[in-house]
Amino acid sequence: MSQTQTPATGVVMTLVSQPQFKTQLTHGPSSTVSHTEAPRDNGGTGGSFSPTDMVGAALMSCAVTTMHLFASREGISLGEVRARVEKRMTPPPRRIGELVLDIQMPAGLSAEQRAKLETAGRECPVARSLHPDVKLPIAFSYPD
Repeated sequence: MSQTQTPATGVVMTLVSQPQFKTQLTHGPSSTVSHTEAPRDNGGTGGSFSPTDMVGAALMSCAVTTMHLFASREGISLGEVRARVEKRMTPPPRRIGELVLDIQMPAGLSAEQRAKLETAGRECPVARSLHPDVKLPIAFSYPD
């Protein structure tokens, strides 16, 4: 590193493009590798996440992870959480128009715990980072 460069302060990730509209992504700190490709309706095979699919997956993962972090800090036994996201694209120009997120919560949470966990999930960093034009309906369901 030259004396004029400043060290990176964030998480570094790299990408190598591959044939047929595919990419290989590498997470710098862990060397974990992931792949994307163009969606089927845009020339891909549908064999992997598209870049916009990754945004939906990131929202879902972030909401659930944020709720687990909150529960841990607050001494709430959260247990297993499951989620499903549906990405809906807009007509041209293509962009994500809506990410419909359904989060299935475990039983045994009080009304107060539910409210706090739902707020934590709705206010996760990915949700706060998306453009306000992207609709983010988030539903929470409980078995009890």
